Amino acid sequence: MTLLAIDQSTTSTTALLFDVSGGVRTVHRADHKQIYPKQGWVEHDPLEILGHIRRSLDAGKEQGAQAFALSNQGESCLAWDRKTGDPISPMIVWQDNRTEAACKSLELHHGNTVAQRARLPLSPYFSAAKLGWVLQNIPAASDLAKNGRLALGTSDAFFRDQLTGRFETDVATASRTSLMNLETCQWDPQLCEVFGVPIACLPKITDCSGDLGAAQGLPLAAAIVDQQAALYGHGVSHRGESKFTFGTGAFAQTFVGPDCPPFAQGVAPTVAWREVGQKTVYALDGGIHTAAAAVNWARDLGLFHEFSELEGFCGHALERGLAFVPALAGLACPHWDNNAKGTWLGLSLGTTKADMMQALLEGIAYRAAEVCAAMEQVVPPNGAVLVDGGMSANPWFCQLLANVTGRSIKAAQMSDITAYGAAKMAGNALGLEIPSKAARSVFEPEAGFSPQMQRFEEARNLAQSWLAKAPV
Repeated sequence: MTLLAIDQSTTSTTALLFDVSGGVRTVHRADHKQIYPKQGWVEHDPLEILGHIRRSLDAGKEQGAQAFALSNQGESCLAWDRKTGDPISPMIVWQDNRTEAACKSLELHHGNTVAQRARLPLSPYFSAAKLGWVLQNIPAASDLAKNGRLALGTSDAFFRDQLTGRFETDVATASRTSLMNLETCQWDPQLCEVFGVPIACLPKITDCSGDLGAAQGLPLAAAIVDQQAALYGHGVSHRGESKFTFGTGAFAQTFVGPDCPPFAQGVAPTVAWREVGQKTVYALDGGIHTAAAAVNWARDLGLFHEFSELEGFCGHALERGLAFVPALAGLACPHWDNNAKGTWLGLSLGTTKADMMQALLEGIAYRAAEVCAAMEQVVPPNGAVLVDGGMSANPWFCQLLANVTGRSIKAAQMSDITAYGAAKMAGNALGLEIPSKAARSVFEPEAGFSPQMQRFEEARNLAQSWLAKAPV
């Protein structure tokens, strides 16, 4: 049997075919437009992306797919007319900061409620405030709500509604909204009231796998957030095991298990997944909002041209007094400061483009170490940190990660582990095994990096100095 996995990410839609014999191939890929209508606003066109998903399904069917899985970009959300299917808002992307002032106002009276029930910080990063903004600023939303036609949800709920005719979202994605009670895994009336989101306009919460409907003749067997799909793809299943995905942003997750963790140390608990017929399992989540996005931004500025230029630096830029704060879209875990800005510290007439790029990569690595350290205070670490995403293909960067975290790093060299995780979950729901060799046959070799303890001590001291200077 052949399974189609569609990874709908922040920048693109990628469709891969996996089969039970271990084969894997890409059948469709398309980038979508990034829209920046105002400072701090980030939007996508939901119909453009829906078209990419439909073409992915067509390509998969043509090449023998018999079922599919869908991973989504998490906190991005929109509103649409349930009767016509027409969006009445753009897709407001997880990076969008338009609700910063509203979140600060809500924090004064409702911060504890959100932390206790959703177990998340009150931040514009999550979907709830964005959906509240739609109700307050798009007149059609109120009119549709009065007529029982308004649909509010994360991007996956829109795609599933249009593709399968079922207005649903999975429990892992719902946990990223700030509208779901993390312990009961149901929409929380009190949280919906806080954010001004009518609970009747939200989708049904489902398992992450099982009978999730059908689209264009293909059964949907798994639907889950991209980061959780990557965690599943790594095979993580023991408490304290962690992965870090370095994509547009960089996102760490640590597996917890069936016990719902508190919001502590600035680390956000989340549902890892709930497979059909199984109990809910949880994870810790912490992110850096600009990782590869910062690297690509620097390339657009002309600081480098080929990625091979970033694979070998001597010493530390910090040793030369140069640092970069990768807060181009604010600072997430553990600070949750959306007003923080990206900054180079210590520039001089002798600073070169290579120096600036080394400082940028070091800044991302130090932020990763900061996130890992916060998670370790909540759940003790267990084994190596598993890393994936484009930046994990850089050996110098992976060794730097090992040095600054003091943890062994195991780089999958697997750019599509999110799709693999989604396919693996769909296969399990259908009683099929998508073997790990399907990943390894294309993405070998896996690379391991051990911390060089002397460098770890130096890096830790330098990082403490950097944190003291950073405008957080």
